[in-house]
Amino acid sequence: MGFLRGITALSNLRSRLGQQTTQLGSLRWLQSQSASDLDLRSQLKDQIPEQQERLKKIKSEYGKVQLGNITVDMVLGGMRGITGLLWEPSLVDPEEGIRLRGLTLPECQKLLPAASPGGEPLAEGLLWLLVTGKVPSKEQAVALSKELQSRSAVPDHVYKGIDSLPVTAHPMTQFVTGVMALQVESEFQKAYEQGMPKSKLWEPAYEDCMNLIARVPAVAAYVYRRLYKDGRAIPADKSLDHAANFSHMLGFDDPKMLESVRLFLLVHSDHEGGNVSGHASHVVASALADPYRAYAAAMNGLAGPLHGLATQEALLWVKSIAKEFGEDVTTEKLKEVVWKTLNSGKVVPGFGHGVLRKTDPRFTCQRKFALKHIPDDPIFQLVLKLQEVVPPILTSLGKVKNPWPNVDILSGVPLNHFGLSEDRYYTVLFGVSRSLGVSAQLIWDRALGLPIERPKSVTLDWLEDYCKKSA
Repeated sequence: MGFLRGITALSNLRSRLGQQTTQLGSLRWLQSQSASDLDLRSQLKDQIPEQQERLKKIKSEYGKVQLGNITVDMVLGGMRGITGLLWEPSLVDPEEGIRLRGLTLPECQKLLPAASPGGEPLAEGLLWLLVTGKVPSKEQAVALSKELQSRSAVPDHVYKGIDSLPVTAHPMTQFVTGVMALQVESEFQKAYEQGMPKSKLWEPAYEDCMNLIARVPAVAAYVYRRLYKDGRAIPADKSLDHAANFSHMLGFDDPKMLESVRLFLLVHSDHEGGNVSGHASHVVASALADPYRAYAAAMNGLAGPLHGLATQEALLWVKSIAKEFGEDVTTEKLKEVVWKTLNSGKVVPGFGHGVLRKTDPRFTCQRKFALKHIPDDPIFQLVLKLQEVVPPILTSLGKVKNPWPNVDILSGVPLNHFGLSEDRYYTVLFGVSRSLGVSAQLIWDRALGLPIERPKSVTLDWLEDYCKKSA
């Protein structure tokens, strides 16, 4: 027995020595990297001059190139289809769907560093990609995580501002109040008031955006705990990554829930600049309003039922079906529900898209996640049935360009499964995610010196006269 104990002790010692050797190797690697290699701001600063020259060249050589013809339908249809905005972090292709800095969502899941092997990407790595266009190393993502943690303290006056509202106020109202309370510490506003040249305004814009990203999870979690958990706030755990710490402050520490939140931040982080939240942030910032004001404008747009509130509406609709007809509702009954919804003058929540002409890749990623982690969830199974039932019905109408499921129909299902069932809160989650893409572009707005946005508007009289003359 003594001999066996000796062998076991020797084995344990070898294991500990192996771990220490690995840790020592990692430490030596980190020490061999210059500070600028692991610092997002330094990487960004190196890129800006090149991108500024690139923009000048495009403007001087191709400024008169036409990008398309504007029709009356476009003017009256909310400028849909008009190419008129520069947005660097992402692009939506009608056939391919969203690309984040040129990468598809599956490519992001494969290439971006994750908390664990095979897991969902770290939000820090995603932020690095959105800002620089480059895939970071795990070490760079970890360094950025530490930077965000160092910026994450929220002043007490922010919580007091939220507490001044009735607890019954909508979660987005409370969240935006917190964001505007953060604004009093804007480095951008201070720099502008001190006369900083426009060419350098990207620097305080960067500071504001990084502080904003670091702090909105705590503000959002405070709103959740105030609304649904009797105000019992949970302190941050700085040993966790950005998304995992957000989930922890909400009150959810299941490893699968942490992965669900990481995926949620990925798929909702950005969707080019023409959507309401993206466009609102850009147009407000174009007047040299600071990033807090621009982000607050984005969040007020996100709160609209036709934008960020869609996740909430889709889950409520699916839940209402399950409640009325049971989770094992038949295909025929589902068809009746869909036709009833359409005949009432409503759209079918979670289906169709203004740009895409195929199934939303964000839905596909979340479907894969659900099949892996919550395959037997009854709400998820109901969504799978709807995926088969709805598109043929919408196609039969003859006027629906995209009958396929979008991100909203499934976005709230994993969250609901792991206990975050308060669907009115989902838009706040969306807002935390969208802070990544919006902030990345706000930095580049100032780095490239983009001008104030001022499209030309016309009246109905002008349109009628113009069309009569054209005819």
